[in-house]
Amino acid sequence: MQIGELAEATGLSRDTLRYYERRGLLAARRSCNGYRDYPPEAADWLRYIRMAQALGFTLQEIEADLPLLAQPARDSAATAATLRAALQDKLADIDRRIGGLQELRGELMRRLSAEMEECPLRAGAAAA
Repeated sequence: MQIGELAEATGLSRDTLRYYERRGLLAARRSCNGYRDYPPEAADWLRYIRMAQALGFTLQEIEADLPLLAQPARDSAATAATLRAALQDKLADIDRRIGGLQELRGELMRRLSAEMEECPLRAGAAAA
């Protein structure tokens, strides 16, 4: 499958595919004319990457799990357990970030409800 076909099949741009290849997330063979030739499973792999990103995983986190994901059939129970742990860790991280955002929201609400005789961003406004 050439790069244009893979781009069309996945909805990703050719530049994104080249970027993923530079990062080692995607591999292509080179045909004799120098064109990239992707295996058929590349489209499924790219869908996996996009789903992982949609769930909040960074490319760096996805790259860290590449050795595990490259051979999922080898020990599918261990793979499933590792992926489940990664999902639980991501959920805990999101919960922490939500807590921080709720604190920030509370502080903004407090500042908005205070008298606006001076700039609400001054240090004195925080002590009010």
